[in-house]
Amino acid sequence: MPRFFATLSYNGRNYVGWQIQPNGLSVQQVLQDALSVILRDSVAVTGAGRTDAGVHARGMVAHFDWEGDAFSSVDLIHKLNNFLPKDISVSSIQPVKPDAHARFSALSRTYSYHVVTRKDPFMHGLTCRIHFHPDLQLMNALCEVLKEYNDFTSFSKLHTDVKTNLCSIKSAQWEQKEEHRYVFTITADRFLRNMVRAIVGTLLEAGRGRIDERGLRRIIEAKNRNVAGDSAPGHALFLENVAYPEDIWL
Repeated sequence: MPRFFATLSYNGRNYVGWQIQPNGLSVQQVLQDALSVILRDSVAVTGAGRTDAGVHARGMVAHFDWEGDAFSSVDLIHKLNNFLPKDISVSSIQPVKPDAHARFSALSRTYSYHVVTRKDPFMHGLTCRIHFHPDLQLMNALCEVLKEYNDFTSFSKLHTDVKTNLCSIKSAQWEQKEEHRYVFTITADRFLRNMVRAIVGTLLEAGRGRIDERGLRRIIEAKNRNVAGDSAPGHALFLENVAYPEDIWL
């Protein structure tokens, strides 16, 4: 059966997250319903991963199968964007090999987290405000420490159903974009639930002088969520990109 990858962006404020849940509206449900209405048949959508409630995406990828009449990707994108609510947008629909999988074929994911040190009405709901100027040099030094490890149990939500807490962090860095704005960007082969927000919360504790390199190593090696910092709020987190092998595209 022909398979397609759809790339979409969304503001997660009004959703319980990407994944369909019984307690509220999800992005997956909205996209699935839109495709089913426009293509006039039931369409199931599978995403590259889960984003939590309130988390945003600039480059979420989801796949769906379609064996009905052929469609124009340009036309389908246009119809979807007219049908979808204003906080969800589809940017591309591309055919892939039948065994390509939005989640399991992914090579890496990239997230960004946005922090401001002063009130910014234009970024309200998209950034996390802190009340100190973080030590960027120390936080970036600790980012290098993160790359030395692969067990991130200390940064994982408790009681999840994952089989392993092993991840490979390829890059992690803080950048100062303006005098009052900082962005953390991290890329890994996979992420645990709540992992990025827990890492951000812990690095911000370091940025205010409460955790040093020895302290971070102790946190990671404890493999205990209770010893790491609080999770940073979800509304400042963005899924930026999901990378795939070149040979999956048709």
